[in-house]
Amino acid sequence: MDANWLSFHPNPSKPTFVLPPGSVDAHCHVFGPGGQFPFAPERKYTPCDAGKDQLFALRDLLGFEKNVIVQATCHGSDNSAMLDALRCANNRARGVATIRPDISRSELDEMHEAGVRAVRFNYVRRLVDPEPDAYYHRIVEKIAPLGWHIVVYFEAADLAERWSFFTSLTSRVVVDHMGRPDVSKPADGADFELFLRLMREHENFWTKVTCPERLTISGPPGYDDVVPFARRVVEEFPDRVLWGTDWPHPNLKGHMPDDGKLVDFIPRIARTEEQQQKLLVENPTRLYWEEG
Repeated sequence: MDANWLSFHPNPSKPTFVLPPGSVDAHCHVFGPGGQFPFAPERKYTPCDAGKDQLFALRDLLGFEKNVIVQATCHGSDNSAMLDALRCANNRARGVATIRPDISRSELDEMHEAGVRAVRFNYVRRLVDPEPDAYYHRIVEKIAPLGWHIVVYFEAADLAERWSFFTSLTSRVVVDHMGRPDVSKPADGADFELFLRLMREHENFWTKVTCPERLTISGPPGYDDVVPFARRVVEEFPDRVLWGTDWPHPNLKGHMPDDGKLVDFIPRIARTEEQQQKLLVENPTRLYWEEG
């Protein structure tokens, strides 16, 4: 792995917040193991091994029932590690794939059978080299018959540039990590307002209120500067929010979070039992297990 790579927490704590039955960790990854599932030659980072067995052990420790496993950029469009995890999960996992426009229908059908329900478009330049819109439109056409949705990962400064393409999408779209807001600015400021406008004006958009450890400036343990952003989204869009650990937390530079403490962050942003039930159970179940 890269010399400056931070490995996931070796001994996460048991959370004090008891997750409701049926809770879903709706954003996590698997890395390798590299000896079994080699990393992509074009990758921009080389992580530690973090395979399915470790992910499922964390799931059980934290109290989740299910996972949504998002294809990691270090594996490129070779989804083998993610698909292997899905097939070993006994219907307790769904997947978000990275694919190319030339993928065959038979390959898509195999992915669907394994549990894939979405594709991810990554626009974060330090992780990938984004493609022209036409590239993604070809993928949208390929997945439409399967009823899959689209996950988009971008940084706040990129939203205006991508607005036309994003709002042209008619399928359901899930935004990673609230579009990575700049939490040094106010939650009621103009920058975050553009993201909220996207959610308000386009009801096919959902978002993950995830990764306080990735967005924070003030830092752990409370991630206090992220709370007003995530809380505002949960309260305004309770039926279109998801939450996940982001284990094993790729490309963090400052600190590695305790996943138990991340779970304890949930009731600070979803303050009622009804909000928690929707965020953790009803919304991800509807999106990944009941539809498609």
